[in-house]
Amino acid sequence: MKPSLQVRLSQHLALTPQLQQSIRLLQLSTLELHQEVEQMLEQNPFLEADEDAPAPFEPLAERTSPAERAGEQESERAAESGSDAGDDAPGLDSAELGTTERDDWENGTERDDFDGIGEAPSKSAGAGEGDDFDGQERDTAMPTLQDHLRQQLMGMRLPAEDAAAVSVLIESLDDDGYLADPIEEIAAQLLGPEASPEELEDLVDKLRCGLRFLQSMEPTGVGAANLPECLTLQLRALPRSEAQMVAIIVCKQHLDLLARRDLKKLTAATGADEELLKQAQALIVACEPKPGRPFARAEANIVVPDVIVQKSGRGWKVVLNPDVMPRLRINDLYANAIRQGRGSNSLNGAGAGLNARLQEARWFMKNILQRFDTIQRVSQAIVERQKAFFTHGEIAMKPLVLREIADELGLHESTISRVTTAKYMATPFGTFELKYFFGSSLNTDAGGNASSTAVRALIKQLVAAEDAAKPLSDSQISQMLEEQGIQVARRTVAKYREALKIAPANLRKAM
Repeated sequence: MKPSLQVRLSQHLALTPQLQQSIRLLQLSTLELHQEVEQMLEQNPFLEADEDAPAPFEPLAERTSPAERAGEQESERAAESGSDAGDDAPGLDSAELGTTERDDWENGTERDDFDGIGEAPSKSAGAGEGDDFDGQERDTAMPTLQDHLRQQLMGMRLPAEDAAAVSVLIESLDDDGYLADPIEEIAAQLLGPEASPEELEDLVDKLRCGLRFLQSMEPTGVGAANLPECLTLQLRALPRSEAQMVAIIVCKQHLDLLARRDLKKLTAATGADEELLKQAQALIVACEPKPGRPFARAEANIVVPDVIVQKSGRGWKVVLNPDVMPRLRINDLYANAIRQGRGSNSLNGAGAGLNARLQEARWFMKNILQRFDTIQRVSQAIVERQKAFFTHGEIAMKPLVLREIADELGLHESTISRVTTAKYMATPFGTFELKYFFGSSLNTDAGGNASSTAVRALIKQLVAAEDAAKPLSDSQISQMLEEQGIQVARRTVAKYREALKIAPANLRKAM
């Protein structure tokens, strides 16, 4: 085949490094963003933290004179020309990006889908933290379960061997207060593979003796190997009664029958009548299945919101949370040295590289500002669409999809997806991930649509108001929703019920 030359005219999308960074920063969570900022502070000498700044970023126009700004623009152009030569993708003019970076990013380039940019995995969505949060309250250290048990151990004045055994077992507890491993495995790990059977048996006996001391501590039930043992330890601490004895028998041998609400088999297995079984059930329900729960670290469940919704007249406005916004600035000393050394030999040929690092620092700050600006705009658009939610709660939620917000703001759906992933909003009803406000629609008899979130709230209300002796089945809930004009199939009700972590009707039935 004879070789030949052909000329073709085509359009293609070129992602500059700055645009790639902007997209990547947009999809990061708050924690990941702060890690990115820390990494940039270590790598770029022109960027520094400004903890005393009243605003997240001090505008460059307010810190420099017109002559200095002209020098900075010149250094930006020099850095752009120097860095573009090494880039695979053609760069954009610094003048264009300096004046219309948001327009280019939102209305032009970002309207295309970037399959080459990987999406960050979504963190678990949190809901349930109120809007009244205080950073100082979060910083107060709560004693852990291990600390609480060590304090009790110090007051027991045990012999050294017993105290050492209890200390080992305390360190072997999980967050719920259960022993993470059997006694034999703990002993084998302490002695190692070369220990003799006699040494292993002796250590197991000492640990079992220490376990009795541990299980006598508060909270009651700590140190159990499983749920039946944990409940039994708590029941034994109660005053002796016939109901207590029946409850202990049920926990040791027939806990599965109690979970299934099988009253007939429980009566046959324990020999107790229905009234006594109800009293025993009340004692078991009053026990704590996870003794370590009160000592769980609250910080692990705290979600810091990116935006806060505030009442403004008759409506609602969105403000950025200043606690999550990094406070950065350009190092004036280094930046002035670059400007003064431009055109001279004082930099020994390193001027182009230093100019590029200075421009990198400026671009990083601009991209972070642009990230928070986009989050605020998207959040405000969500609030405008879901005004009823902020007044009446989730039962007033309206159907909403990403496309509606994207069309309103002139962005691509992929941008809205990045913004609403792992970003949180503090509302009067708690803190929610931005994705929480989006939901599919269900048909109504009036010809309108109902949000799936509102339907789940209705299901929750119906279950909360049901008769415990005759709980509602999924079919009955579906019929009740249809009576209210909402068409929901039984399978859909079951899916929503499981998402709400509501047990089936047979497990909700009272004994």
